[in-house]
Amino acid sequence: MSAKRPNVIWILGDQHRAQALGVNGDVNVRTPHIDNMAAMGLNFQRAVSGLPLCCPFRGSMLTGKYPHHCVPGHEIAMPEGPTIANVFSDNGYRTAYIGKWHLDGHVANWGTETYHVVDRERRGGFQYWVGYDNNNSQWNCYVHGDCDLSSGHYVLDREGDPDNTPYRLDGFETDKLTDIMIDYIRAQSNEQNAVQPFFGILSVQPPHDPYFAPAEYRRHNRETIQFRPNVPDVPRIREEAGRDLAGYYAMIENLDFNVGRVVDALREENLLENTQIIFFGDHGDMHGSHGQFRKTNPYEESIRVPFIIGGHYVGETDYNCGVTDALINHVDIAPTTLGLCGITPPDWMEGFDYSFLRKRGLERQELPDSAYLQNIIPTCHWDSVDQPYRGIVTRDGYKYVTFESVPWLLFNLNEDPYEQVNLAYNSKFWELRKRLHDRLQRWIDETGDKFNLPQV
Repeated sequence: MSAKRPNVIWILGDQHRAQALGVNGDVNVRTPHIDNMAAMGLNFQRAVSGLPLCCPFRGSMLTGKYPHHCVPGHEIAMPEGPTIANVFSDNGYRTAYIGKWHLDGHVANWGTETYHVVDRERRGGFQYWVGYDNNNSQWNCYVHGDCDLSSGHYVLDREGDPDNTPYRLDGFETDKLTDIMIDYIRAQSNEQNAVQPFFGILSVQPPHDPYFAPAEYRRHNRETIQFRPNVPDVPRIREEAGRDLAGYYAMIENLDFNVGRVVDALREENLLENTQIIFFGDHGDMHGSHGQFRKTNPYEESIRVPFIIGGHYVGETDYNCGVTDALINHVDIAPTTLGLCGITPPDWMEGFDYSFLRKRGLERQELPDSAYLQNIIPTCHWDSVDQPYRGIVTRDGYKYVTFESVPWLLFNLNEDPYEQVNLAYNSKFWELRKRLHDRLQRWIDETGDKFNLPQV
């Protein structure tokens, strides 16, 4: 067992901001299983969603490429080419993707996304794939792919359903997709697969809106929610934020319960001690901070995501635990995951491999000084930023964001973590703005992006 490369499981929720975990300081929510994972693992408390929108983040997490080289906007298909699944397959891994995909480029129109089928060749090279492109309806979730669902049993079948007929899950999405992941885990423990590691992804829509969890988790009351200090005392904003957060926290607690189920299944199958579990989100959710809702903007509640490398591995003394201030970004997830497994990331991945922070004995490297932020193609949805922007957040605690025509935001997060004092137009901070502006220009140049910064 110890000579075998580790298994890997990604678990990600949609629109789960970093602040909404017990271990990260949110007093409203109970997340004991995720908190335990952080206690035994490495918690990246400054993890970033460099383009805080579902499709671009997902394209980058699978390819290690920046959105302008992969998926630049909403409902744009991931281009043909290798993904992390292909790299794992080439290194002897079994691969599986279960849940929300949102990379097929299907344009939602009057519910057609519920029944949209992702063709086999559009599934990112995963050997097993059971999921859906998008639906935003956790209680009416249809999936299709390589799984015999019609019998009511989640038995993986390489041949799958030749017609790819969407099948409605008989309950809350997070619970039922976790059932499929657990069956996949149990299939890996049989004698035939004992020597072959696996890479599995469990991707669920909650805690994305609509914020409506199973009844047993609805303990939150909007009247008792403790808001972040940057939620303005405006009745309509607090009323909406309180209502949404009550359901949001309930869905997070349900997700936490299902994380515990995955850990229990690994333990029961004697796989836990050789499995890396990585928990993260694709972007955050404003929930009234700065009077804003949802995502796409560069505020902390939108760009910060949970990112925890957990585990109960053989040779635990060979792994670092605790908290790191490393600015892991969406493009860094794939190379870091490969690095954890002793696999050299391919040259076409543009991200940074942070695995040495977790695994003792690896050569230490100088951490990137900043992370790159983008909004390339605005969605123009309600509660979204309707202008392209570029920005950076730095390890020394600053954030700078600009539109093409004019600088927009400049915050000193060290003294102002809730971003209530915008320094972008204060001449006292001209030298700081110029330094950050020049560093942002280098990001644009180094990544081959196209964006015209204003003169400062």
